[in-house]
Amino acid sequence: MLKIYHVQGTRSVRPIWLCYELDLSLQIETIDFSQTYRDTHQWRAISPAGKVPVMTDTDTDAEVTLFESGAMVDFILERYANGRLHPPRGTAASAIHHQWCWFSEATLIRPLGLNRILRTPASGAESLAADGLNKTHNALQAVEQALQDRNYLLGAEFGAADIMMGYSLVLLEKFKLLEDKYPNTQRYLSRLKDRENFARAMQA
Repeated sequence: MLKIYHVQGTRSVRPIWLCYELDLSLQIETIDFSQTYRDTHQWRAISPAGKVPVMTDTDTDAEVTLFESGAMVDFILERYANGRLHPPRGTAASAIHHQWCWFSEATLIRPLGLNRILRTPASGAESLAADGLNKTHNALQAVEQALQDRNYLLGAEFGAADIMMGYSLVLLEKFKLLEDKYPNTQRYLSRLKDRENFARAMQA
């Protein structure tokens, strides 16, 4: 049984959305997102960095616990997808799939430091925020170009890389960074939002 410790609207949306797309059995446990709870020994024993999400799998030979959303997506694909929603391993398409999965988290939204830089006044914060915004817009240009002649990141078919990217774009939209100069990206995000399982995951 896959179990995901969840807070609505956080990165747990990614593995939950993937499970819904694959029609997998899933237990969702919503946790208290307060800093007080996330600092408890109880939660830190499950999530050493105090972050959300966490996923456990008790159907494996030895129980697995993961606390990184991208790793959860990879694990679910490897163990349960049976070739669905990702290219065959070792192919050029698989390499591009992994590139976009990493890019969506490590390159596209990481420079902003979303909560800390944009919400917390501090010495030098304006300069950091400006640099983060510039890097994010450069990354968005790469997404915009990739979607110039295709519906999804890898072509005509929806895949797990779109789940990783879709959540990141939702965050950027929340911060009003998807401007009119990214029409391909806006249409792409609308296409993802139209998926029933996107709405289910966001509302979970």
